[in-house]
Amino acid sequence: MKVHLIDGTYELFRAFFGVPAREMPDAVEVAATRALGRSLLYLLSDPTVTHLAVAYDHVIESFRNDLFAGYKTGEGIDPTLYAQFPLAEELTRALGIVTWPMVEFEADDALAAFAARAAALPEVTQVVICSPDKDLAQCVEGSRVVLLDRMRQKTTDEPGVHEKFGVGPASIPDWLALVGDTADGIPGIPRWGAKSAAAVLAEYKHLEHIPDDPNAWSVKVRGAQALASSLAGARPAAELYRKLARLRVDVPLTEELEDLRWRGPDVSLLGDFAQRIGDKRLLESARSTFAARTRDT
Repeated sequence: MKVHLIDGTYELFRAFFGVPAREMPDAVEVAATRALGRSLLYLLSDPTVTHLAVAYDHVIESFRNDLFAGYKTGEGIDPTLYAQFPLAEELTRALGIVTWPMVEFEADDALAAFAARAAALPEVTQVVICSPDKDLAQCVEGSRVVLLDRMRQKTTDEPGVHEKFGVGPASIPDWLALVGDTADGIPGIPRWGAKSAAAVLAEYKHLEHIPDDPNAWSVKVRGAQALASSLAGARPAAELYRKLARLRVDVPLTEELEDLRWRGPDVSLLGDFAQRIGDKRLLESARSTFAARTRDT
């Protein structure tokens, strides 16, 4: 069986910026939530999608904000988008999908943790992490754990990670530490760019293995002297940035694999929810999607 793990935060952002606004009579914006419901039902129309869960950043801040003051926060997020996070969580629960609202950890941590757990199970043939987020590239393992960009219908396996970043999954946190990640508020190390980081890490894999003396480098990189000097003067910062970028696989998720099996929507909850967001077709679409799957089996 396949296990599908969905980055709900990304999906909601994508829906918000991809559909026109739609307010209910009480001035509550619901367009992104409605679009998310359609997107998830489309995913569930695939009979191979049998076990799935969705993770959200219930709050944007996490333990990483305690480690680094510059780490991303909820500041600057459109209030009409932010207000739909509770609606999105309610939606996925009503659809009958296991929902992980993260507070201390981030959604990516939950996805990484269950991906590692599921990949170790012999009955699981593949774990599909539904997100194009580069942070999650560190979770990829051969073709057993892959990333799926649902919008572009592009799957990234381990060779794909090498092709895109120039390094393997295990080096992604080190690569992000050097290059930085503006989306997460990680500044990176001065002078280091994507190409130089890839070239050096392809040889040394991790930060601590990169010699301070560029003359000891066994790889030729343009501007090696400046790169080495910059890293040597910022080792503690680089190690902190790597810690921020490294996903946690010790998130205390209580669900077992079978808990992720989709058994259809909660008709009562979904009916009430659909009425509140003004989407009369949502309940019928969910019921017909599940009925079609039942016929196929």
